[in-house]
Parts: sequence; C-alpha cells; structure tokens
Amino acid sequence: MAHVTYRIVEHDGGWAYQAEGTYSETFASHDAAKAAAVRAAREQKVPDENTAIEYETSDGRWIAETADGHDRPVTDVEG
Repeated sequence: MAHVTYRIVEHDGGWAYQAEGTYSETFASHDAAKAAAVRAAREQKVPDENTAIEYETSDGRWIAETADGHDRPVTDVEG
C-alpha cells in the first residue's frame, strides 16, 4: 500500500503543502495550509469505483490498466 505525506512548508511568500515533490497553491497562513492539507489527505483515502487509466512511463511507453478504486494510500500531515 502506498504512503503519502503532506508537509506544510513556506512557499512563494506564504505557506503551502507539499506531497511527492508537488506544491499546493499558496496560503496566507500556516494554519490555512495545514487545514487544506488535512482535507486533501482525507479525500485521498476515500474509496471510489474501479476505472481504466492510461499513463506514459519515463521512457515513453504507454500503459493501460485498471485502477482499483479501493486501493487507497495511507496519508498523514506533518508540520
């Protein structure tokens, strides 16, 4: 099972959360960024329907597979 950590960080003159190298939008306060990270972490754990997905690998190959909507990551928020 995957694990995703949302980290609260200073970013672009304010605060943001960062997960797997990607930043959220900038928030005016640490508390606002943390509240948004907690919401995002909760939403990511909600099960969904199975669905067909396609994605490109780093070497340019396209992969088609079925994503299990119940295989959700473990999430947490730090900061």
